[in-house]
Amino acid sequence: MPGMYTQCPECLTIFKIGAAELAAAHGSVRCSHCNALFNALPSLSEQLPAEPIGRLVRHSEHVSPPQLGLPVFRPNRGAQGTLFLNPDDRPRAHERALGPPQFTRSHRRSEPTGNGIWLFGSFVLLLLLGAEIAWAERSLWINESSLRPLIVDACAKLGCQVPLRKDDELLQLASRDIRPHPSVPGALIISATLQNAGHFAQPFPVVAITLSDLDEQRIAMRRFQPREYISDPRALANGLAPDAKAPLVFEVADPGKNAVAFEFRFE
Repeated sequence: MPGMYTQCPECLTIFKIGAAELAAAHGSVRCSHCNALFNALPSLSEQLPAEPIGRLVRHSEHVSPPQLGLPVFRPNRGAQGTLFLNPDDRPRAHERALGPPQFTRSHRRSEPTGNGIWLFGSFVLLLLLGAEIAWAERSLWINESSLRPLIVDACAKLGCQVPLRKDDELLQLASRDIRPHPSVPGALIISATLQNAGHFAQPFPVVAITLSDLDEQRIAMRRFQPREYISDPRALANGLAPDAKAPLVFEVADPGKNAVAFEFRFE
């Protein structure tokens, strides 16, 4: 390729430039006179204008790249781009009849992978979420009369034990009383009789006792766990039998003369 010319826009020095220098930095060059860095392509020219020389003509920029229409040479790309094949390499007629023409054959698309793993992971997460919800609401499932036999049978096969069924509405107080402690000054004894009105055994409840004044304002309150008023471990495990009664005795500190009423609540 013959040499071409470009002009420094700072000092207007004209340089002769070759294809290798243009391609080295994609048209970016440095002026050896003023050391300015500039693009050699806008002022690139194949020949110099007549003297006196001022500025070289700058090429206008186009939005779309120009289309090249005069081919000089097209290299051979190998067997895929060859027009003339060796007759011995061509498939025989009976071979071509075995399948569709080569140009109509399409490559099978590879099936996307990874969806199965995501679906399996989502299914496992749903199972775990359902198990957590069932465990958090296990008291509802255990106390449901229609589901409890199924749970008991399943637990028997698995070797586990289902807790006793619980229904606080079926627990009643047959009697209750409050009096000063006979041997401990400043203490009270609260006694009551707990009755199970259900047809099934129930666990002993948490008993909350509230002492209040004449205006029904709470003065003192305490919760008693079953192990605090039932000392027999076997009785705790078996629970309160159907239609059975159990005496309850609680020792509490005397909150003063303002405490004139007391209330039992099962939790």
